[in-house]
Amino acid sequence: MENKALEKLHNGQIQFGDSKFNPIKVSISQFYGIEINDFAVTVAKTALWIAESQMMHETEEILHMNLDFLPLKSYTNITEANALMIDWNTIIDKNDLSYIMGNPPFSGFANQSRKQKEELMSLYIDEKGKALKTAGKLDYVAGWYWKASEYIQNTLIRVAFVSTDSITQGEQVNNVWKPLYERFKIIIDFAYTSFKWESEANQKAQVFCVIIGFSLNYRGDKYLYSSEKRIKADNITPRLTTGKNIFIESRTKTLCNVPQMHRGNQPTDGGFLIFKEEEMNEFIKKEPKSIKYFKKYSMGADFINGKYRYCLWLVNCTPEELKSMPLVLEQVKKVKEFRSQSTFEQTRNMAMTPTLFREQFNPKKFIAIPKVSSGERRYIPIGYLDDSVIPGDKLFMIENAELYLFGILTSNVHMAWLRSVGGKLGNGYCYSKALVYNDFPFVDLKPEHKNKIEKTAQAILDARAKYPNSSLADLYDELTMPVELRKAHQQNDIAVMEAYGFDWHNMTESDCVAELMKMYQELVEDNK
Repeated sequence: MENKALEKLHNGQIQFGDSKFNPIKVSISQFYGIEINDFAVTVAKTALWIAESQMMHETEEILHMNLDFLPLKSYTNITEANALMIDWNTIIDKNDLSYIMGNPPFSGFANQSRKQKEELMSLYIDEKGKALKTAGKLDYVAGWYWKASEYIQNTLIRVAFVSTDSITQGEQVNNVWKPLYERFKIIIDFAYTSFKWESEANQKAQVFCVIIGFSLNYRGDKYLYSSEKRIKADNITPRLTTGKNIFIESRTKTLCNVPQMHRGNQPTDGGFLIFKEEEMNEFIKKEPKSIKYFKKYSMGADFINGKYRYCLWLVNCTPEELKSMPLVLEQVKKVKEFRSQSTFEQTRNMAMTPTLFREQFNPKKFIAIPKVSSGERRYIPIGYLDDSVIPGDKLFMIENAELYLFGILTSNVHMAWLRSVGGKLGNGYCYSKALVYNDFPFVDLKPEHKNKIEKTAQAILDARAKYPNSSLADLYDELTMPVELRKAHQQNDIAVMEAYGFDWHNMTESDCVAELMKMYQELVEDNK
């Protein structure tokens, strides 16, 4: 950048003057870095020297003069240290700094080492030095946001980090950002929404990233970038949307008067109670009496792809019956051994009931919602199941749910809320009971709106029924979705939007989310 400025200033003219004159004002000694790996520190220093040498050659060509740059006289300020544990003021006084930028390590809270968790717990603390309740559920990159926010207090420093997009989704938004806003009063200056990380590695990791710039006192224009466009914004939220900063609180019960949602049954069985169809058939041949205890078993992927597995559902099996089936008893013994050897106390306690899943939900009729679904689908495939199917823990369930509720949940209004509030797994949607369903602002339906949604919801089920051999994955593929199913969904979208008082002719998804956020805030205030 400096060479471009010199080129403009001198316009190709030869530079005359003292041989000791140095036109270069930008030096690598102005750059500071912290790196935990010793080899990477050496590489960084060498790369800076090489880059400076290359740029000085370029300066010579621009000014038509020789510069004395060998041996290298500048120095590099790359410190070998753990950036989360070192005081950044010992690297450079914050009053001498203008910018902080970096690409902190990516590690979700479930994949962190004990040491990494301890580091985050030592950072995300209240004014009394006590770790915040959410500190144990942070993505590792959050530590850099806290460290930088704390460091830049009372300065004009601007910060930008490349991060996993998970910190802008689901519960991470509250966990990461709410303390930063409340404690340090940060402002997001600009952001790039989620994009796939590209590298030259042979085995590329499926990582989706964001770039977030923030400061305390920036008063310039704020821009939100995506692959398609740049949007000027009055405010950029931690979810990387425009509008007010609204933090959606995870809650155990629904905000509105609708049926409660439950997670399906978690086996925690080591795989000894779950069978593929051929495995079940072979097992029944050897243990015929077991046939009455087998039920269809469905996780989210099973449900979407229409391929059931089977499980031994021994809820009503008496000790006498169990002992009469030695092969079943053997499976139960294996479950007990598996649970007994667990490092988790709750799992070890479950060894006392080795015939049972952790939960025993088996409702007569329920709406099933897969926890994870492809982001390439316009709608999450949801539907009704009955007591012939045991829902696994990758399915959410709503027992005896009325048809209008199915219509609202499968509408574009609820999908817009999911895309804004829910988490993501790669490019897929990750549904959440605590955030997406329990916090969703349901409206009190007028009879005419309820009747219309029930009709459009039934039309969706009828359209699916015309294709009994097609899975939900087939039906909701944007390339293969039947015309009548798409039309039924479009009519359902209109019915739900009308019930919410939304202008379905002109409302964008961003407008829809903004209105839902307002409704959420009002409901929260009413429930206080």
